[in-house]
Amino acid sequence: MKVLIAGGGTGGHINPGLAIAKYILKKNPTAEITFVGTKKGLETKLVPREGFTLETITVRGFRRKLSFDTVLAVKELAQSFFQASSLIKKIKPDVVIGTGGYVCGPVLYVAAKKGIPTLIHESNAFPGITNRLLEKHVNYVAVSFKDAEKFFKNKSKLVHTGNPVRQELLNSSRQAVLKQLDIVEGKPLIVAMGGSRGARKINETIAEMLNTYFKGEFNLIFATGEAQFNDINLSICLDEKYKKMVKVVPYIYDVARVYTASDLMICRAGAITISELQTMGIPSILVPSPYVTANHQEHNARSLERDGGAVVILESELNADLLYNKICSLISNRDILSKMAADATKNRITDSVEQIYALVEKIIK
Repeated sequence: MKVLIAGGGTGGHINPGLAIAKYILKKNPTAEITFVGTKKGLETKLVPREGFTLETITVRGFRRKLSFDTVLAVKELAQSFFQASSLIKKIKPDVVIGTGGYVCGPVLYVAAKKGIPTLIHESNAFPGITNRLLEKHVNYVAVSFKDAEKFFKNKSKLVHTGNPVRQELLNSSRQAVLKQLDIVEGKPLIVAMGGSRGARKINETIAEMLNTYFKGEFNLIFATGEAQFNDINLSICLDEKYKKMVKVVPYIYDVARVYTASDLMICRAGAITISELQTMGIPSILVPSPYVTANHQEHNARSLERDGGAVVILESELNADLLYNKICSLISNRDILSKMAADATKNRITDSVEQIYALVEKIIK
């Protein structure tokens, strides 16, 4: 079986594809899997790192107002259809799967027009325009939130699968991981990250909190995103005795290991992040991005907050004093953290990748 997976830009589009790819290989070790993305996305690092082949095409998103970038986007979109057609002709896939990002548009459309079985996965409660346009061309649309179903017209194509999460998240031992991490024993571990590209407001707030308030109350693994790493890392000035407790990194590649060991997460509220928090049962402080379509991250965050698994702080309200006090109030009460951990799992779906694989088998027969 030859599989082509289109997805890119952010980790939220790439990691579900990687989860699907790994499960396909588990069920069918002879499967040939190729990813397609762009040269500018995070897929150029994440996909090869996992041992998969990555092909690239040229495509970008459209801005809402007319500009030179819009002209370039139109030109690249036209080119992308020819590139997608050439790539599909070379690979000859038995099925094409789209997991999000602009690259899905030309690849899935061309594949469908060539009669190749196709499915798309929509991770958010508010579907992106690309997937809404692709709906009428593909065989199936896998949705992660029931709320997303109302945005699609052909209900017969919809399957509520949840979000694929990396299988290694389900197979890690907390005690084993804690022994591997070089952290101070007896202190809780906080993991903070603003998404694959980082979040400046979160980064600057955490840096200020460390410089102003931190007195060794917890261990911290702090992923800034690669673009902001140098500036944020240089801005943090810790007392020598606390330096071992804080690890500032550009990106967390071995996320399963870190998730397993964490007592509390500070993060955005992308769909994949929410699903992974639910899967792992991790209490969280969520700071939803205000820069996303239809404010869908706040909707995601409020859903987990209603379940009792998270505390939501809007970015407009976020400051070092508030964040520090919220962290301390949570980690000082193990009963509260334990209840939040249990509540976070209320609406998790742990067989998403199995359901998607079943759809793949169904459409290629």
